Amino acid sequence: MDPTLIVVAGLAGMFVLIALHVPIGIAMAATGIACFALLEGDLGRAFSILKTETVSALSNLELSVIPLFLLMGGFASASGMSSDLYRLAQAFLGHLRGGLAIATIGACAGFGAVSGSSIATTATMTKVALPEMLRRGYSPRLAAGAIAGGGSLGMLIPPSILMVLYAVLTEQSVISMFAAAVIPGLVTVVYYMIAIAAYVRLNPDSGPATARSDWRQRAAAARQSWRVVALAALISGGIYGGAFTVTEAAAIGAGLAFLFYLTSGDTSRGRLTGVLGDTAATTAMLFVIIIGASTMSYFVTLSGAPGLLVAWIQAQGLPPLVVIFLLALVFIVIGSIFDTTAGMVITLPFVYPLVIGLGYDPVWWGLVMIVLIETGMITPPIGLNVFVLHGMAPQVPLAAIFRGIVPFFIADLARLATFILFPQLVLWLPQQLGLASYT
Repeated sequence: MDPTLIVVAGLAGMFVLIALHVPIGIAMAATGIACFALLEGDLGRAFSILKTETVSALSNLELSVIPLFLLMGGFASASGMSSDLYRLAQAFLGHLRGGLAIATIGACAGFGAVSGSSIATTATMTKVALPEMLRRGYSPRLAAGAIAGGGSLGMLIPPSILMVLYAVLTEQSVISMFAAAVIPGLVTVVYYMIAIAAYVRLNPDSGPATARSDWRQRAAAARQSWRVVALAALISGGIYGGAFTVTEAAAIGAGLAFLFYLTSGDTSRGRLTGVLGDTAATTAMLFVIIIGASTMSYFVTLSGAPGLLVAWIQAQGLPPLVVIFLLALVFIVIGSIFDTTAGMVITLPFVYPLVIGLGYDPVWWGLVMIVLIETGMITPPIGLNVFVLHGMAPQVPLAAIFRGIVPFFIADLARLATFILFPQLVLWLPQQLGLASYT
């Protein structure tokens, strides 16, 4: 058979399996094995590829950061750091109109720095911030929109599990990815705060100001939040300062978060086993996806389909920037349907060679792709962050949440245009730190 036809048939079969609720990783692995066997006519060799990719994934030391960062986020949440961080942001910003929503964005950024997960950040802030905002008279639209939008920072603020996966699958430096995300993360926070300020200016009653905290109250809130500040500073400072590697940072962070958990006062056996169980389940799921993606990528590369796609796109004579904006539309749709990990690994074998073939930096594209998929997580008709929030707060109508994310979706489009048109915002810090891309 023509390799191109095998690829097309394989992709169609993979999406059928996904529609039948077969796990993403298993669907990709099955597609890779079946298509490789059709291409080479050797089923035994096809299964040997699966064995090789499994051993490769399980022996990859860079992937050891995944369970460690997940443990760090789990213990940080269980020890109440998210509540401390929100109180700190509230003490300094709550007196502004829309201040609690702005504080929620700041708390999402801070918690994202220790959880590395958008869903975890959204779920945590729904429990911590939503009741407080509703109690203070905030409109459900603004309150829910701030949480769903701010939750997307979980995968953008380092350390990010998705950045680790991208770096490993594309053979890039994890530290380069983390450094590239620092300035975009700050830009995103600023854009979201501008969106809130504009929203409350147009709808003054949606985000009433609260009583101003005095400096004694602010100092008390700062003292209470010292754990999360220390944890984030230690991890970030240690990595960028060269004191330890990303893997060492993950281990130190997990250990320190565990110590904070032990001193939090709520160390029941059920709570501990819950953190460990969630970490084990998520780690297993991610490794299945990695193995499946690697198996499929092996076949796709062997088929030559990525090279044909690059040649076809180049033959159309489209300017590279137009191709990037078209890909942006596609990824926003993908992000609204799939979760972040699935959206990335399914498309990576085809899109990555295309973008690199157009002359773009792989670290820059990785950051832009993550931002695109995260934008999809608040985009109708699905928007995973929206459904996580609604599942935890069913009293807020789904329609109200979707209307509330409109200002943040507009801010997302603005930041995407900024990062695409001004790539140095992404690449400046890695270059200053002497971190090169591997192309």
